Amino acid sequence: MISKQTIDKIFSTIRVEEIVGEYVQLKRAGSNFKGLSPFHDEKSPSFVVSPSKQIWKDFSTGKGGTAISFLMEIENFTYPEALRHAAKKYGIEIEEDQREFSEEAKNAQSERDLLYKIHEIANDYFQNFLWEVEEGKSIGLSYFKERELRDDIIRKFQLGYSPEKKNSFTEFAIEKGYSKEILEKSGLSIFPDNAPNGIDRFRERVMFPIHSFSGRVLGFGARILKNNVKTAKYLNSPETEIYHKSNVLYGLNQSKQSISRKNVCLLVEGYMDVISLHMSGIENVVASSGTSLTTEQIKLIKRLTENVTILFDGDNAGIKASFRSIDMLLTEGMNIRVLLFPDGDDPDSFARKHPQEYVEKFIENEAMDFIDFKAEILLREVGNDPIKKAEAIRDIVKSVGFVQNALKREVYLKEVSNKFGLSEQSLFNELDVQRQVTQNHTQHVQQQKESAAPIKMEIVPLDEEKADPFLFEVLFMENKLVDHMLMFGDIVLKRTDEKNGEYQITVIEEILHHFDEEQYQFLVKGNEIIINQVKEGIQNDELRSGNFFVTFMDEEITTKVVDALLPLDDLENWASRNIFPPNYGDKIADQVKGDVLLHKYRYIDYLIKETAGELDKYSDSDQVKYFELIQKITLLKQASIQLSNIIEYSPIKGIYVNRKR
Repeated sequence: MISKQTIDKIFSTIRVEEIVGEYVQLKRAGSNFKGLSPFHDEKSPSFVVSPSKQIWKDFSTGKGGTAISFLMEIENFTYPEALRHAAKKYGIEIEEDQREFSEEAKNAQSERDLLYKIHEIANDYFQNFLWEVEEGKSIGLSYFKERELRDDIIRKFQLGYSPEKKNSFTEFAIEKGYSKEILEKSGLSIFPDNAPNGIDRFRERVMFPIHSFSGRVLGFGARILKNNVKTAKYLNSPETEIYHKSNVLYGLNQSKQSISRKNVCLLVEGYMDVISLHMSGIENVVASSGTSLTTEQIKLIKRLTENVTILFDGDNAGIKASFRSIDMLLTEGMNIRVLLFPDGDDPDSFARKHPQEYVEKFIENEAMDFIDFKAEILLREVGNDPIKKAEAIRDIVKSVGFVQNALKREVYLKEVSNKFGLSEQSLFNELDVQRQVTQNHTQHVQQQKESAAPIKMEIVPLDEEKADPFLFEVLFMENKLVDHMLMFGDIVLKRTDEKNGEYQITVIEEILHHFDEEQYQFLVKGNEIIINQVKEGIQNDELRSGNFFVTFMDEEITTKVVDALLPLDDLENWASRNIFPPNYGDKIADQVKGDVLLHKYRYIDYLIKETAGELDKYSDSDQVKYFELIQKITLLKQASIQLSNIIEYSPIKGIYVNRKR
C-alpha cells in the first residue's frame, strides 16, 4: 500500500493542467483553461481546468475532481494505479506501507489488472531477450539495425524479440505464477489439445508493443523475419478486455505532447513509418496500425488537435479506399490535408533518405487539401469522358457534405466551383441532393432498427425533490450553505453581538453554529459526511474547507466539492469581452448571514408541512399527541412570521418586499 507521505507528496507536486493537457487540448480562458469534453461529444467547450484550485470540471457530464480522479476516469485506473502513474510522470519515488495482506486481498485482483500485468511482464521479457540473449541480438537486434534504427529509438518504443522456442515465454510466465487461463485470455499463449504446455503466439518475431494513451502495454504487433514461412507477415494481439484495436493508435503515447505542441497530427499506416519519422526528429505522428480508421481513433486525435495530415505511399493501391477515412475525419470536424510521397517511397523510406528539415518542408509544401487530393486521384482515369468527370465531382461534393461547419462547407464549395469552372448554385443543388439521399438512408436504417426492436413501456420516475416544493427549497439552501463552507470556509467574518460587542468568526464556524442550534437533520447524506469531517477538523484545530475534500475518495463528495469550487460561471471568460460582473463571494459576509436566515425560514416551512402530515394519524387515536402537534405547528408558524419580517419576505406574494433585487 502506498504510504500517506507519498500520497501527500504526489498531490502537492502534480499539476492538473499538465496531466489533463495530455488528453485534452486546453486553451487559456482568464485564470482557467477550457477545452472540449473527453467524455462527451460536443462542439462548444464545457470542460474547465483551474490551475489555482488544482481541479477540473466537465459541465457536459457533471464529472469533476483532481488530476488523480481524472486519470481514474479516463484510463479506468484504480486509485493506486493513478497515483503510481502520476508518481512516475513526476519522478516521485513510491514508499510502501509494510502491511501483511490477507489471502482474500491477494486474490482480489481483477482479471483486468492481471491482463495489464502479464503484458507488462511480456514486454520486459521481449526487450530483455532482444538486448541480452544471443538469439535476440543476432536476429531481432540485427533486423532493427538493418532498418537503421538507433539504440535510443529502439528503447523509446520498447521494441523486443520473441524467441524461436515454441513455448519460451509461456513457460517463463507459468514459472512466475501466471495461470494458463490468463495467458490464453491475453492472447500471448495458445493451448491446443496437441500442445498442453502451450505455444507462444508471437514466436520468432520482432515485437512492437502497443501502448495506451497513458503508456500501459495493451497488446503487441509482431513481424516475422523469415521469408520462406507461409504465415502472416504481421500478427497482432487478439481483442481482449484491455485491447480493442479500433480504440488505439500506435505511437500516440510517444507522440501526444508533440501533436499538442505543433497542433497537427501526421497519420500514417505502419509501425515503422511512426518509428522512422520519430528517429528523424518528427514526433507528431501516429498510425492506425492494421485497421481502417475508426471514429474512436479520430476522437483520440481530436483531444490534442483538430488538424490532420494523412501521409500515403506514392504507389499505394488502397488510396481510393482511404476516401472513407477522409469523410469520417470531416464528419468529426477535423481539418484535413493529404500528402502523396513520390512513387516507390513511403514515410519510412523517405524519412531515412532525407534530413529532418527537408522532410518537414516537403510535408508542409506538398500536402494538399482533400479537394485537390480527391480531384487528382479521381481525375487520373477520367480523360475526356464527361460522365466520369461528373461522377468524380459528385464524389468530391459528397465529401464536402460531411463538413459540419456551414461556413467551411461554403468555402469548400467555392473552391470546387473555381477548380472545375462550375456555378456555385449547381454545386449547392448537388449538395442538397447528396444530403437528402444520406438523410433518407439514415432514416430507413433507423426505422428498420425500431421495427425490429421490441416495444417497451417505461415508467418515468417522478423527481421527488421538485414534486415537493418545501423539500426542494430546504435542500437548495442546505446545499448552498455547505457550498459556502467549502468555498469560503476559512474567511473570517466581523460580527456584533446583542450588546453591540464586536467578535470574529469563520464562515465554517458560523454555519456550523446555525446547524447545531437548529439541531438540523441533514437531508443529503454527502452534506452530513462533509459536516462531520468539518467538526472532526475543528476538534483537531483544523479548518477543513474545499481543498481538504478535493482529495476525498468518495465520488459524490468530490463532485459536490468541485461544483462548489468551479461554479457554472467559470465557463464564461467575461473579461475577454470587457464585462466584469461581481464575483461569487465578493460580499460573503452578507451572503452567509442572509442564507442562514433563509435556510432557517425554509426549514421551518418544511417542518410545518411534515408536522401537518402527521395530524390525521392522531386525530382520533391520540388526542394528547394531536394537540401537541397543533401547538408545535402554531409555534413554528409564529417563528416563520418573525423570520419573514427579518428577511423582508412575503410568503403570500412569494417575493422579497421593499428591497431592490
